Amino acid sequence: MLTKRIIPCLDCDLAVPEGRVVKGIQFKQIRYAGEPVELAARYSSDGADELVFLDITASHERRETMADVIRKTSKEVYIPLTVGGGIKSLKDIQLMLKAGADKVSLNTAAIKNPDFVAKASKKFGNQCIVVAIDSKRTGNTPSGHEASIYGGRTLTGKDTLEWAKKVESLGAGEILLTSMDQDGVKTGFDLELTQLISENIHIPVIASGGVGEPKHILEAFTKGKADAALAASIFHFNEYPIQAVKKYLREKKIPVRL
Repeated sequence: MLTKRIIPCLDCDLAVPEGRVVKGIQFKQIRYAGEPVELAARYSSDGADELVFLDITASHERRETMADVIRKTSKEVYIPLTVGGGIKSLKDIQLMLKAGADKVSLNTAAIKNPDFVAKASKKFGNQCIVVAIDSKRTGNTPSGHEASIYGGRTLTGKDTLEWAKKVESLGAGEILLTSMDQDGVKTGFDLELTQLISENIHIPVIASGGVGEPKHILEAFTKGKADAALAASIFHFNEYPIQAVKKYLREKKIPVRL
């Protein structure tokens, strides 16, 4: 069995020069969680397998600010870094990779121009291209789940499962699947959604949205069939250290990196 990954997520508000990490509930009710470089260094030393940085302000003017955060972080940590939020062009991707990112996460730009996924994968390699799907349970699609864009503000009418299959065919190397309904509520992942996507595509799925305790991460792997679990609140606010989560998972026979 492949090793399962634990990935802290840092939602970065770049309205201030150095950036700040924030956390919300269902993409709203934002509160401050810390400084990005400092948190990243802590998570790296605590045993995180990867880190995801999401630029939640995502304006063109702040693109260089995000690149600067990644430059500083890459000097402090030695685990893979994924960067997402407002990435719209091959130039944007190149900027983030040059700054020290290992992967980029595409969402709005991918839905508005699916060929962008194919071009990005061809130029940079599919191992570098993550497609993020912010999914809401609407009942308006065959699977009952609908993909959204613009940080969850706009529903697209696209069925989450069909979109996941499409981006896999276009060359995405991984799916970052966030349940908007569960985001920040800390009652567990949307396991039905996670399992649906995991069992119907062949690329890794990162489960996101809803972690409140280690048991929820266990369920993402055992019931949701995810390859990785992303969490924010439980790490940012020192509720469960990463090593405590990994110890729990090892006791439950889930293979994780020490």
